Amino acid sequence: MKLNERLIALLREAKSRPLSASEIASQLGLPKRERKALSTAIQRLLNAGKLHRSRAGLLSLPASKAARKTESAQHSQPTSTHDELSGEIRFRSGGSAYVVIDSANGAAAGLPASAPAQTIQIAATAAGTALHGDRVALRLIGNTPRRGPQARYAARSKKHRRDSPSERDDELRGEVLRVLSRSRDTLVGELRKNGKHWFVTPDDPRFAREVLVEAPNRIARASRTASFAQNSLTPAPTEGDKVVVRLDAWDTRNAPLTGTLVARLGRTHEPRAELLGVLETYKLSPAFPHEVEAEAAALPAKVRPAELIGRLDYREIPTLTIDPDDAKDFDDALSIEPLPKGRTRVGIHIADVATYVRPDTALDREAQKRGNSTYLVGTVIPMLPEKLSNGLCSLVEGEDRLCKAVFLTFDAQGAILEKDFAATVIRSRKRLTYKQAYALLFTDDLQKVRSLPLPPKHQTGSTGRALSTLPQRELAALQIWVRRLWKIASALRRERMAHGSLDLDMPETKIYVDEQGYADRLERVDNDESHQLIEEFMLAANEAVAQLTRSARLPSLYRVHDDPEPDRLNELRSELATHGLSVGNLAVRAELTRLLAQLATHPQGHLLRSQLLRSLKKACYREKPDGHYGLHKRDYTHFTSPIRRYADLVVHRVLASHLAQKNKHPAGRGEKITGKTLSISTASAGARGGQHIAAHRYTAAVVAALGEHLSQTELNAQAAERESVKIKTLEFFERELAKPVPTHFAAIVTEVRSTGFFIELTESLTFGFLPLANFGKKRKLAARIRAGDPLEVVVHKVDRFRRTIDFRAAP
Repeated sequence: MKLNERLIALLREAKSRPLSASEIASQLGLPKRERKALSTAIQRLLNAGKLHRSRAGLLSLPASKAARKTESAQHSQPTSTHDELSGEIRFRSGGSAYVVIDSANGAAAGLPASAPAQTIQIAATAAGTALHGDRVALRLIGNTPRRGPQARYAARSKKHRRDSPSERDDELRGEVLRVLSRSRDTLVGELRKNGKHWFVTPDDPRFAREVLVEAPNRIARASRTASFAQNSLTPAPTEGDKVVVRLDAWDTRNAPLTGTLVARLGRTHEPRAELLGVLETYKLSPAFPHEVEAEAAALPAKVRPAELIGRLDYREIPTLTIDPDDAKDFDDALSIEPLPKGRTRVGIHIADVATYVRPDTALDREAQKRGNSTYLVGTVIPMLPEKLSNGLCSLVEGEDRLCKAVFLTFDAQGAILEKDFAATVIRSRKRLTYKQAYALLFTDDLQKVRSLPLPPKHQTGSTGRALSTLPQRELAALQIWVRRLWKIASALRRERMAHGSLDLDMPETKIYVDEQGYADRLERVDNDESHQLIEEFMLAANEAVAQLTRSARLPSLYRVHDDPEPDRLNELRSELATHGLSVGNLAVRAELTRLLAQLATHPQGHLLRSQLLRSLKKACYREKPDGHYGLHKRDYTHFTSPIRRYADLVVHRVLASHLAQKNKHPAGRGEKITGKTLSISTASAGARGGQHIAAHRYTAAVVAALGEHLSQTELNAQAAERESVKIKTLEFFERELAKPVPTHFAAIVTEVRSTGFFIELTESLTFGFLPLANFGKKRKLAARIRAGDPLEVVVHKVDRFRRTIDFRAAP
């Protein structure tokens, strides 16, 4: 029997289980000298369409003719039946998938409510012609066998997911009947060539099939452009370019997936090409339509006197901002005023975007469509044009800026006595970074504080003045203000945690880029006191506005976090047990709080906290104040970031309408607010006065529709941001390989496998794999390693397409 015949016979015996080339060689008993002949045979069979290779490199036979006829018949059925389910299919890199079914559809079909997130597992061979993200019709075909809590943990951990169905325990299985709608009509990937054939390998490993295309030199120009300005096929793409391909109809699994090249983005892995790929995949655009730019250009460069009418003047009151090093825009500022009897008034001043972005204008329509800004590594895709986001609305140091403010008056112990709301004008005294604020909090020696550098200009929208240039008196005053603010914020935080708020904040990895756009530094960012200072005042302001809109029965948006499903918490409890953590009923808030305290010092705490977060529901926007589980608050909204979130702009308009109706200015029941209410003669006021904006009121139906839309744009932005982080993380470690002296990284073992160890780098929180073969002379050491053990490692291999990083034991 010839080699190709033996190969096909083996795959027939394997039935639905795809095999790697090495597994095939092993099962055929081929000696090393025949491995080259096997590679040749595999390639010939692939070219002839007699084999299928997944994105992960696994080989299987194409679907049979009978299956092909069945699929064709399935695609011809236009509607679903009462025995069918429908939902969104999400693939894994190995080819298998799961479907998140529509809740109403699942209930009607009798799907158990206890099914985790109502998901159905789909084997690679049962996916039909579905692609990642498609809406599909499917039917149930049974359950997978139980394999125990350890298999569940390994299968469901996003960092360590395995693709064999046998590792997902006791879950419903199904098969796709047909595709109801495609999630997208274009893909981004690398253009490759095999013999005479050209194809595109998708960037996203969840799209397991390559896309066959015509030779680039046969295409004069694409008949359809991509979603951004740089959408040319000139010069013609060459092998190794990153391209956009428009997908053709694909109705038969056995047929190749084909498409048409429509754009060349650059060379694969170059920073600009990678950025353009993310923009195309998530339909983001840094450019604004002409009519939007025209409206922005018509706005003034600076705040005009006419815009100050009726506002409280806080330009002489100590006011400052605290933001990350690489902040592009500045939404919020804090003012602080000492009052008699040990009381303090803190003003949370938020950029008054509503003054400039009026309802039903081109600016407003585009901002609503985008929903939010998207923060990719090294750049931002703003919700508003730069003139607003980085200019007129951004609360930069030393410039007059219009705000909506929440004023909170505290007693000497940090308890809130009064809440007031107003339109203000401020002038920030200082743009502080979190690092500078932290130093002012805990470093008494001001000379050391002065030595802190400014953030690089290419990384931020505004650097502010260097601390080294400030007069001693100004720097000392700044330190006093920051410490007073933290004294109040820390009391707010203690009170919040005592009342059941969950401490779900986790360390993050910040990736910084050089001036060419390459990732050149990873930095762990902890939620330290400088972050908590800002967080507590923002939370308090959001809650105060939500209480106002609910009590006044104003149609508005709320930030809602629903209670978790008990079954998801029970699954988490089982998974925690495999790590030696014994917990009680996690549906009881006190038990969940106790678990979070345990994880704070656990060697695998970051991984397990990630698991906990995935067991909770996602927060969303809703027209009803349904409460926030994580914060344990009845009333909560988003008010503090209108430059980057349209939801906050909606809430600002609701507040502005309320203030205009009540003609309310915060005189308070005690001391008069220090800021003066400004008035200007009508002759000099012009058309755009601060308190002469027509009130805009939303209906409940409009707000409900906005909540659904903005929840979806938020998810899209988060997915794009995660993709950007993955790309830049791989880029950073790939560049590490080029260093003559390898960098040593401290790591923690998160899971032990027969072939090696999954590890997490403690500083950058990056996950990777350490194969046993990479221990070299330290192989004996590997036998003693257990989960939770520390290691020193260096980078060994980076696979940009499979998105994996292999390490080896440091010498």
